[in-house]
Order: sequence, then C-alpha cells, then structure tokens
Amino acid sequence: MSGWPLLSIVTFLPLVGALFIFLLGRAEGEAGDRNARWVALWTTLVTFVFAVLVLLQFDPANADFQMVEELPWLGGGISYKMGVDGISVLFVVLTAFLMPAAILCSWTSIETRVKHYMIAFLVLETLMIGVFCALDLVVFYVFFEGGLIPMFIIIGVWGGKRRVYATYKFFLYTLLGSVLMLIALLYMWGAAGTTDIVKLMAYDFAPEAQTWLWLAFFASFAVKMPMWPVHTWLPDAHVEAPTAGSVILAGILLKMGGYGFLRFSLPMFPEASEMFAPLVFALSIVAIVYTSLVALAQEDIKKLIAYSSVAHMGFVTMGIFTLNRQGIDGAIFQMVSHGFVSGALFLSVGVIYDRMHTREIAAYGGLVNRMPLYAFAFLVFTMANVGLPGTSGFVGEFLTMAGAFQANTWVAIGAATGVILSAAYALYLYRRVVFGALVKPELKDIQDLNLREIVTIAPLIVATVFFGVYPKPILDISGPAVQHMIDAIDPPVTVSPVPVSEKTAAPAGEHEPAAEGHDAPAEGTH
Repeated sequence: MSGWPLLSIVTFLPLVGALFIFLLGRAEGEAGDRNARWVALWTTLVTFVFAVLVLLQFDPANADFQMVEELPWLGGGISYKMGVDGISVLFVVLTAFLMPAAILCSWTSIETRVKHYMIAFLVLETLMIGVFCALDLVVFYVFFEGGLIPMFIIIGVWGGKRRVYATYKFFLYTLLGSVLMLIALLYMWGAAGTTDIVKLMAYDFAPEAQTWLWLAFFASFAVKMPMWPVHTWLPDAHVEAPTAGSVILAGILLKMGGYGFLRFSLPMFPEASEMFAPLVFALSIVAIVYTSLVALAQEDIKKLIAYSSVAHMGFVTMGIFTLNRQGIDGAIFQMVSHGFVSGALFLSVGVIYDRMHTREIAAYGGLVNRMPLYAFAFLVFTMANVGLPGTSGFVGEFLTMAGAFQANTWVAIGAATGVILSAAYALYLYRRVVFGALVKPELKDIQDLNLREIVTIAPLIVATVFFGVYPKPILDISGPAVQHMIDAIDPPVTVSPVPVSEKTAAPAGEHEPAAEGHDAPAEGTH
C-alpha cells in the first residue's frame, strides 16, 4: 500500500462516514439513531486500522518527514502538504485509538439528535488528525481552528446546565490566542515567501522577529494546553461536556498545544525558545503545584480530574523547554500516556454518572462492594495518574523530571512536589468514591461494568500497563525525530583531532627526535 495516499485516507475517512450518516437522514426514530451509531463506530474502527497501517509503513530510524503528499492549493507558496515524523505519527495513532471509545461510551447516554452528535464527532476526528499531519502552515491553521467548531457544538448542544457559558468561554479563550498566531503566520509567509513547514524550519528568522513570533504562537498554544493562568476555561468545559467530549478534549485537543510547541516554537524560533525557557519553567511549576492544590478542594469528580489534567500538562511544557533529549522524550511520552489515562478517567466518571446522574464525590462511597470490576479499572487509572512505577504515567513524569534536573535543579524539585500532591488528590478521590461501607440506599442496586463498558475500557488498561512496563516502542519512534530537532536547535560541536605532537609537547628547551622519514627541525627553531 506504499502507493496509497495513506495520510489523506486516514484524515478524511471520518468525513466520509459523517457524510454517509447525513445521507441516511431520512431514517427517523430508533432505526435512524441505531444506524448512525453503527456507522460512526465502524468508521472510527476502520480509521484506526488505517492509522495502524501508517505506523507500519513508518520507518522509526528515519528522522525526516515520511509519506509526504503535496498538491498545489492556494498559490503563493501555499499547498496542500501532508506528512508525519516520529512525533506526529504517535498522535495520529492516539487520536484514531481513542475515537471508538468515545463513540462506544455515547451509545446509550446520548438519546437526542444522535445523528448530529455522531456527525460532529466524525468531523472532529478529521480535523484533529489533520492537525498532526499538516506540513503547511495554512493547512495546519485550518485544521487547528476548525476543531473548535464541532467541539463548540458538542458541548453547547449535548452538555450540562451551564453549557452555553462553558462553550463561549472555551471558544473565546482559544480564538483570541489563535488570532495572534494568524498574524504571525502572515508575517512568516511574507518574510520567507512560503508556508511550507519543512522550509520554515530551515529558515533563519531575525532574533527580534523570533521573539515576537514566539510570543504570538505561545499565546495560542498556551491556551490550548492549557497553561496557567489561561487554564480557567478547561474545568468548565469538562464539567459541562458529555463524557465523550471530555475524553477527546483531555485525550487529544490538549495535546495540540504541546505538539505546536514541538513543531513550531522550538525548531523555528530556537533563540527565543531558549530565552523564554525560564518563563515557561515558572508557569509550569505554578501549574503543577497550584492546580494540584485546587484539585484537592474539589467536590465534583470531573472538575477534580480537569485540574489534574492542567497539572500534568505542566510536566509536558516543562519537559519540552528543557531542550534536552530526556525532557522532550518525556514530554511526548507524557502526552501519549495522558491521552490513555485522562481519557479513561473521564470514561470511568461517565460510567457512574450514567447510573446515578451526579458527579458529586459525596454521593458515592463503597462502590467496591457492588462494582469490583469498576473498582479495579478505576484503580489502574488512578495509579497511572499518580505516576506509579509500572504504569505509563511514571515513565513520562520521570523522564521530564530527569530532563529538568539537567536544565535546572530547582525546577525538578518543584515538579517533584507536584508528584506528591497528585498522589494526595487522586487517592483522596479513590478512597471516597470506591472504598468504605455501602451505606447510601441508592447505591445498593448499582450495577457493575457491562460488556460494552468492558470493551471500551479494557484496551486503555492494556495500553496503560503495557507502555508503563515497556515504553521502548514509543521512545524508539519519537527518539530520532527528537534528536534531529535538538541537533538543529543546538548543533553538536565537532572537535578536530589534535596531532599527537601537540598533545605531548616537550618542555621548553627539550626537543623530541624527529619522526622517522621526516627532517629534523633546523637548529634554533621551535
């Protein structure tokens, strides 16, 4: 299948599924809803198969962009260009991996406008995968901003009581940052004469221009992550979003900010990245510590996990701007791991919310007595959220802190404080929800995980444990691309070999005999 445009297929296949559901619009009632669910599920499964094919075609030893597709589009150096390297291919597979889980967890909980709901998610999948495949700035911007629209609709139509407030806050925050990125994009197009991302990576922007461009891109990516103090839209969005919306928001959309730093800020503005690294460190440590403390005070399960996501994204930004191999490897691994773990945590919340229709921690307690399978699954993801060795959460946090220790010891110490706090809020949540006596009458008939929920959650358990024990596949894929980026930012110094005669210079006044076959130096010369 090497001749196939695999990246375009995996990007636009969900859009084809959405169009198919739209054409089935004449089927009304339960039959139409059932058809929409099955079409969406099979579309996401087939997309995941093609994403795996992309991964199988990918050569991990090659640090360059692969499977590149390019077609003329708008002229003036703007083209439709797609390609993946060792960083982006991981997020393509992660997106395709999480989408079937998002569809399955919505199977019975979404009862109104089911066809429109499934169409929105399939369109969102196309836009998310497009972000990670785009190799042209304009194409990237279209996908990056386009993703706001379906998520805006998903939260605004199928969200909770305060969904309108949450959607407008989410939209305005992210749009404001993206306007600055658009201005920077136009400047770069005018300066370099192209929007080709590969060519822009090699273009040498003036130091002063780098500063302003870095700040413009930072405004967009910091909101998307989200970094402190522009994180306040996230807890509201998570609380009001349906379960699947929270899964994708935490699992994929937050990663676009970190991906943007890796794809644009570091390689295109290396001098500005080094200059602003202390600022990013400071914001990251505040995010890790402050939002962990805020999480401890929450009484809503979703809001607690949302603040936890902000804290974990602090590890990501800290690792990226260490500008060393361990830190960046750890940041990428942390993003992939957080996709599994945070998505699974929101799925776990959705399981009990569908049964009890409340997210208040005080409404639960003693679930292990009636839901042992649920208690086990929730335990695995809680331990991964804490960063327990043997889970994927440990690997990412350890590598980012190892990289931070090389860059700044105090930054690493601050991040380690966040690890302790994460254990506090995660175990606090688990103890109050799962352990204890089952005393609340409304919980005595609660049912354990059904087959659909087991099928949804089991792959995430396997991924969390497998990559926690054996992280090598992810690190092998991202490693060459990371090293190539680091070498481009700070080229390795090559030291010319020093002649032996210079290494062992004779003391003043003494002369070694000339080497055989060479004339001895003239008397009196040194």
